[in-house]
Amino acid sequence: MSKTPYRKKQSRPAPRPTIEVSIDRLDAEGIGVGRQGAREVLVTGAFPGEQVVAEVEHEGQRRVVGLLRRVLKKSPDRVPGPCRLSRQCQGCPLVTMDYPAQLRFKEEEVRRELAAFPSLADVAVHPVWGAPQTTGYRTSVKLAMSREGGRLKIGLYRRGSHDVVDIGDCPLHHPLINRVVQVVREEVDRQGVWTYDPRKGRGILRYLLVRVSPLHNRALVTFVTAERNFREITHLAKWLVKKVPEVVSVQQNVNPSSGNVILGRDTLKMLGAPYLLDQVGETRLAISPASFFQVNHDQAARIYDLVRSWAALTREETALDLYCGIGGIALSLARDAGRVVGIEVVEEAVRNARDNARLNGLRNSLFRAGDASELIEELSLEIPSGAVAVVNPPRKGCEPDVLKALGALSPRTLIYVSCNPQTLARDLSLLKAEGLRTVEVQPVDMFPQTPHVESVARLVPADR
Repeated sequence: MSKTPYRKKQSRPAPRPTIEVSIDRLDAEGIGVGRQGAREVLVTGAFPGEQVVAEVEHEGQRRVVGLLRRVLKKSPDRVPGPCRLSRQCQGCPLVTMDYPAQLRFKEEEVRRELAAFPSLADVAVHPVWGAPQTTGYRTSVKLAMSREGGRLKIGLYRRGSHDVVDIGDCPLHHPLINRVVQVVREEVDRQGVWTYDPRKGRGILRYLLVRVSPLHNRALVTFVTAERNFREITHLAKWLVKKVPEVVSVQQNVNPSSGNVILGRDTLKMLGAPYLLDQVGETRLAISPASFFQVNHDQAARIYDLVRSWAALTREETALDLYCGIGGIALSLARDAGRVVGIEVVEEAVRNARDNARLNGLRNSLFRAGDASELIEELSLEIPSGAVAVVNPPRKGCEPDVLKALGALSPRTLIYVSCNPQTLARDLSLLKAEGLRTVEVQPVDMFPQTPHVESVARLVPADR
């Protein structure tokens, strides 16, 4: 008679303590902040004026991080959210906040950052431009892939961890993105494709990237793999295109590194077109997998129009676009200017920008790949004083050398497009010292349900 092998009972982890806290404010990340004695308590999804019960996730000497468990006293701004996973995902901390309240929070955030600099006291901050679509607007995603207990997860990393939250049908994503994710989930399981395990350093699939053209309802899909792989990824690509014919391009990016960077250096076209053909406003755009592009087309079009209006270019004038990406703003300006020069450090984006100039029949555009601070000094001999300049830097803002070079250029108008109110305020203050004063700032809600806000600032010479 065989004996049943003895299995040690696994003890359940001890329940974590809970605390009750009053929420006083939201921080810049949209996280509710209260106090417990001398320590701050951070609770995602809790709003000012609320009394909540939170499960303690992390406890330090100065700060406690908690998970929202119950709302004892509700804010009048709290509404039923469109997402059933908001408490687990935490990617959209404002998803249960009334939309007008979200816009007020974002405007206050911009005003607060500017108010930290006395040199910006006279800047006019306009009301935030709300988005026409508050769900289904996101046209580009980068999703992590992993397995836990044999179950495939495709989603986002939980805040402060490497645990993937399986997001399913995200209400912020364009519907075509959700269709692609669902089919990839089915086929990876059916075909038995390995997902990458960073702890063991084994597996193939690391990330899933999807870009959508809402105008054409077409998608570009990129599988990020830990090693170059033809057999499994080609098979996966063929089934994806068969089930979702709107996918016009499937590519493989190879990232063998052990770090947190999503994309590696090499991208290989597996099936279909080399890029996704899209359009924002009047401008047609060819977008490749690694190139940055705004995720909200409606609001991007409004920003392009605003920049073009503030620039007010004539055929006798030159415009400079720093951090130009794939050329969206530069090509919009090229419709009015005599000449536009775009600078971007990412070479693939510059190739896209040149292709896009040809695509739109705009021969008065020149795009250069390189560091903005170095190239702007080189180009200062070619670009006349009084030209119009546009900067659209990453979240960290502009390097000090770039701001000095812009001051030396003495543009008649400088337009600063920013995705970070904190670095925007810092740079506008530094530009004031370089002889450029900020006249007005227009916040734009590119990312409903999240704390992020885009801003467009107009600057002129200080003596005007």
